[in-house]
Amino acid sequence: MPSEPREAFVWIWLPGAVDPVVAGRLDRDPASGIISFTYGQSYLEREDRISLYLPELPLVRGEIAAAAGNLAGCIADAAPDSWGQRVILNRHSSEAVDTGDLNPLVYLLESGSDRIGALDFQESPLEYVPRSKRHATLAELVESAEKVERGTPLSPELDLALLHGSSVGGARPKALVDDRGRRLIAKFSSTADTLSVVKAEFVAMELARRVEIEAAPVSLASADGKDVLLVERFDRLADGSRLAIVSALTILGLDEVAARYASYAALADQIRARFTEPASTLRELFARITFNVLCSNTDDHARNHAAFWDGEMLTLTPAYDICPQRRAGGVTNQLMAIGKDGFRESRVAGCVARASGAGSSSTLTRPRATGASEVRWSSSRAAGGRRSAIGSAGCPRRCRGSWRRGPTSPTACSRRSRRCRRARRSRG
Repeated sequence: MPSEPREAFVWIWLPGAVDPVVAGRLDRDPASGIISFTYGQSYLEREDRISLYLPELPLVRGEIAAAAGNLAGCIADAAPDSWGQRVILNRHSSEAVDTGDLNPLVYLLESGSDRIGALDFQESPLEYVPRSKRHATLAELVESAEKVERGTPLSPELDLALLHGSSVGGARPKALVDDRGRRLIAKFSSTADTLSVVKAEFVAMELARRVEIEAAPVSLASADGKDVLLVERFDRLADGSRLAIVSALTILGLDEVAARYASYAALADQIRARFTEPASTLRELFARITFNVLCSNTDDHARNHAAFWDGEMLTLTPAYDICPQRRAGGVTNQLMAIGKDGFRESRVAGCVARASGAGSSSTLTRPRATGASEVRWSSSRAAGGRRSAIGSAGCPRRCRGSWRRGPTSPTACSRRSRRCRRARRSRG
């Protein structure tokens, strides 16, 4: 049985910083299993300090208990998910432990340091020592992932290589890869796959980008005769700084047990109140909802949506994990409820009805001043509607792109810069 740590120190990359600073300490109560957080005095005295996430962990002295569950949501977002836990459990295979036997702090302290977002966890508050990583080929990583699925121990070298990506969320086999300066997440086929899940996700992600949904860039590779999906990370900048990220589950104030109560309507309320550029964000969210319905991505749980956190405001991240699922026939359901009335059927008509307010009290993703024509356009965009260019001009946001305008659609910047494109998306 692994040792039972009682504490772990949280390190954070502050906005624009290339080196982390210690923010505070996690303490686990062995009796209740609840993990509390306490900001360090030195961190609270920094002029550039930010809350790890508000309202969950305000900048106050003293112990802060988790608002939902046993661990603060913004900390849980940085913890390894089911695949990362399997990688760590594989290291303890000789000890015959199960997932529930490990202290959650073990997962935080043993998972890779290059985790999603701007946090990491250490045993010391004085010196930051990243968990070592080993560069491995895609073929080696594919082989290692298969061994983990079978429960076969890895060599120390491959163990380090796969452990590097153990902090990335999700249930499917994956690893972190550096390719000539590009920071990538490599997603592998599972031994249990009965269809090409990797290719299906590639097609869905690429299609989303082609219909102007802001999605993470992807490419398809092959290793050892098997498909590998390479997803470009959006939480790392070229200068080495990191972007803080929280999931929609955390934004909605829910834990894993209460995740079934998450809804797009509630997320839309949060967008109106706390996000930058709420009007364009709501339109983007509605396009993602309808696209998920159209491509049969029913695995749209609240951890598959996220936002950047700058200490004050939230900004929607690019879309990720858009993976079509098998349908058994008939009407299926989305994991997140679409309307406030609990409607979750995978039907575009139901999405449009709740976005426009027809038939329910919900105004799902509609900005306060937006009419039904905008909702119809968003649905058409997700369905693959094309816009004919009848003119172009220099982009007023000076991003060196050009503007194109369709006869019945909003204008859009050809460079697809999120801030630029969203700032000017209005009726043409």
